[in-house]
Amino acid sequence: MEPAALYCDVSLPVPLDQTFTYILPAGLHHRVRRGARVIVPFGNRKLTGIVLAIHPEPPGVPAKEVLRLLDEEPVLDDELLSLGKWIGSYYCAPLGEVLRTMTPLGGETRKTKTYQLTPSGRDAARQLLLGTPSEEPAVRILRLLEPRPLSAGYLLKRVPKSENALKGLIRRGFVMVEEDVAERDPLRAPAARLQVEFAKRSEEKLPKAERELLAFLELYPGTHNLGELEPQVRGASQAARALARRGYAAVKLITPTSPGFHGRDPHPLNIYQQKAFDTVTAALQTGQFTPYLLQGVTGSGKTEVYLRLIDETLKLGRGALMLVPEIGLTPAVAGQFFHRFGDRVAILHSAFSNLERAEQWRRIRNGDAGVVVGTRSGVFAPVRNLGLIVIDEEHDSSYKQEETPRYNGRDVAVVRARAANGVVVLGSATPSLETRFNAEKGKYTLLELPERIERRPMPEVDIIDMRQEFLETRKHTTFSRRLVDNVRHRLARGEQAMLLMNRRGYSSFVSCRACGERIQCQNCAVTLTYHRRDRRLLCHYCGYAEKVPEVCPKCESEHIYFLGTGSEKVEAELSEAFPEARVARLDRDTVSSRRDYEEVLHGFREKRYDLLVGTQMIAKGHDIPNVTLVGIVNADIGLGMPDFRAAERTFQLLTQAAGRAGRGEVPGQVMLQTINPDHYAVRFAAAQDYLQFYKKELEFRRLMRYPPYAALANLLVRHVSQEEALRLSAALGDFLKPPPEGVKVIGPAEAPVPKLKQEFRYQLLLKSMSRKTLNDTLQSIRNMAITQRWPATALVIDVDPLTLL
Repeated sequence: MEPAALYCDVSLPVPLDQTFTYILPAGLHHRVRRGARVIVPFGNRKLTGIVLAIHPEPPGVPAKEVLRLLDEEPVLDDELLSLGKWIGSYYCAPLGEVLRTMTPLGGETRKTKTYQLTPSGRDAARQLLLGTPSEEPAVRILRLLEPRPLSAGYLLKRVPKSENALKGLIRRGFVMVEEDVAERDPLRAPAARLQVEFAKRSEEKLPKAERELLAFLELYPGTHNLGELEPQVRGASQAARALARRGYAAVKLITPTSPGFHGRDPHPLNIYQQKAFDTVTAALQTGQFTPYLLQGVTGSGKTEVYLRLIDETLKLGRGALMLVPEIGLTPAVAGQFFHRFGDRVAILHSAFSNLERAEQWRRIRNGDAGVVVGTRSGVFAPVRNLGLIVIDEEHDSSYKQEETPRYNGRDVAVVRARAANGVVVLGSATPSLETRFNAEKGKYTLLELPERIERRPMPEVDIIDMRQEFLETRKHTTFSRRLVDNVRHRLARGEQAMLLMNRRGYSSFVSCRACGERIQCQNCAVTLTYHRRDRRLLCHYCGYAEKVPEVCPKCESEHIYFLGTGSEKVEAELSEAFPEARVARLDRDTVSSRRDYEEVLHGFREKRYDLLVGTQMIAKGHDIPNVTLVGIVNADIGLGMPDFRAAERTFQLLTQAAGRAGRGEVPGQVMLQTINPDHYAVRFAAAQDYLQFYKKELEFRRLMRYPPYAALANLLVRHVSQEEALRLSAALGDFLKPPPEGVKVIGPAEAPVPKLKQEFRYQLLLKSMSRKTLNDTLQSIRNMAITQRWPATALVIDVDPLTLL
């Protein structure tokens, strides 16, 4: 008697907010569990999805069969599945795309594409075989595919630069593509990323290389880096993999660490740190959800409080999760965590390869790592018995994802802590207005660290009015005389200085003196930035680049000139002004990998450089005791942005940058150059007075009904055709007339950046005093777009946007 049919509902990573029902093969009836990954057919593709339910109810249409089970144990438990559903509902994102974001296990599978001829394509190929030979790419592709299907890699290798021809054949119905998903062999990782150790003796006869390696491993117990074994044992790499497949050796990925950043031993807490530690520890012991805002001035020792709280959490038998805002902070933080907690630490961030992330995720899921340090996506780490979540620099904009699902890691962390009955600590010297407002309203408990550790003084801040500088010198200069004198003074004393210029490149744009033409990106409505080292003009949005023109492309005048200043120009002018100084630069142009970042920072920490120039990458989280001067070259960048958060972001950046000075024995000084010395963001940042800035900015938000006084959503309509983008945005505007009760609609209007990556952009802003009313409105807009068959990428819904650009 055949067993009764069983079906499973699978969530797939497609822009459709629904589940898909598949029939389970009899062999999987007792193996598939809710939260496990399966491979299923979807059109002519094979996709990896998450099982949400198993049931005997057949769907209304014939069900396809599940092809493969990837996990015997669920990768997402009920708690994480519930969190995924909340994210999908709150941020108006398809559940399948949310769950894909939550499981960084792409490194365990590999996608392949196979091309084959359709019946009409086969007829066309046979006609071509009878005709005159041709070297046209489309013809060559049809000839190659006539005998058998071919992989994408092989086909493009035989017919180089044939992507467009291949797309044309697919559009004409001559060629079809089939996508497949297969499990990746973890033993295929590079030898330098693997470690091997002895498992057991072999009773069978082995090839010479395997026999010698096994003898070596038995003679020298412990783990060995496979890359380092190669010179000692010939053929070690292949031999180790073969032994691992037979079970005679154990091969696994090396846990990433961050050499060059060493932790510190615990130091005594001051009275403010001790009070914060005792308060949170008491909450941990209750096992109840409790949110805290830990607001401490720069250099007040927040990290030491975090480390001790994590230690207390581990003593209680619970896990801890520490979020840091961007890749640059993780090496410095990781060094301290490895020093304190050893191999109980796992690292999760986007700089790792897919295999590395998957390996770390597995360690956490198996309970081998009770302490997790990660960036935004680390909030989904499957920490067992989660008891504490710390969000360092909670105000940082990198916690907000800028692609679907557009979640805020900070807010998701609070929701996750609530579900886990854990404690959540949001730490910052400059909290976001929403977080501080929640503390004022009693939603969070406020803990303050008002002074630096060891009673070190806050840096002295001098505002330099660059308008007055010009009147006195009659020169447009990058550096004021006082800043130059101060840098010279610090260098003479063997001290170090940091200079912040939050703009990349050498010059901001290139223009023609004759006709005023500015050279713009071909794909975006923005000017190109001049990068002198690469001798090219570059778009910072899409990556488009071109050579610097010798004449104006519009009027052919030779009078081309460069305007504006970026970090590359600051570096060049510093090297010219101080030829004896060793200058380093830290921005996205000089740092292409995690290793580059660590090398520059480590070199600066070890005093191999005297001056460090950079963008906002240098402003956050770095504790370098010998830095006694911070120069902010242009404090006004960002103030003029058409964005209601412009003042808040400027205040936070200036305050954080100023906090890098004077963290050692010598008091620090900050030189802040500006042409807006009376702007409240500049004045209060110079005074390092968060409370006064908070009150001033909060009044502006209240008058204009911006967060935290209203819920906000930004609707972006985009399309490669301007006419179609206009039509869709007009349709959306008509749908919202009259506006739903309790919702204010602003727009549609052209976006501040009206064209980006070849897409024309229009936006509408929705405000509401009720978050439920706003969410209901957004769901109705999504349903309208689906009903009217809008292109899947045409509508972007950004809930709680951090930028309106």
